[in-house]
Amino acid sequence: METEKQLLTAILNGNQQAMRQLYERYCGYAMTVALRYIPDRDAVQDVLQDSFVKAFSAIQRFKYRGEGSLKAWLMRIVANQSLTYLRENQRLQLTNDLIDVPDDEQENEVDTRQLPIDVLLKMIQQLPDGYRTVFNLFVFEQKSHQEIAHTLGIKENSSASQFFRAKNMLARMINDYKRKSNL
Repeated sequence: METEKQLLTAILNGNQQAMRQLYERYCGYAMTVALRYIPDRDAVQDVLQDSFVKAFSAIQRFKYRGEGSLKAWLMRIVANQSLTYLRENQRLQLTNDLIDVPDDEQENEVDTRQLPIDVLLKMIQQLPDGYRTVFNLFVFEQKSHQEIAHTLGIKENSSASQFFRAKNMLARMINDYKRKSNL
């Protein structure tokens, strides 16, 4: 199957091979999304399984909006399943610990262009659960702090505070990596 539309049509017609192709095509992307929220690979495998089961169960209701819309829909399911996992396993703890970051690092944007993507992903995984979750929702899912607050059941200023702290902690990790790597 070449396009998402063809793949979707085959799946809607009950083609099991098309379901397998969909899984194989997007499993890597889904893994990356889940790993942004959950650093434990075993837990991520469970989340991916639940995500694809949920997607295949709901695919009849999916509204195709052009190439890429199926992938985007699947990745939203993965992100939501990751959040569900965090809530159900009481891993979604917001922290009020202050991060000791010098003022000059707080105000400067950090250049990540020379940073290998796997290194950046590992840094994001090292953030405390609350920081990491808010950071991912804000940066990758492009949710507003109001939407994040509603999704997580927190106050809007708590979301903004967690994001600010996550960003500063990540900036410190990136700057440390650059100094050690002479970038």
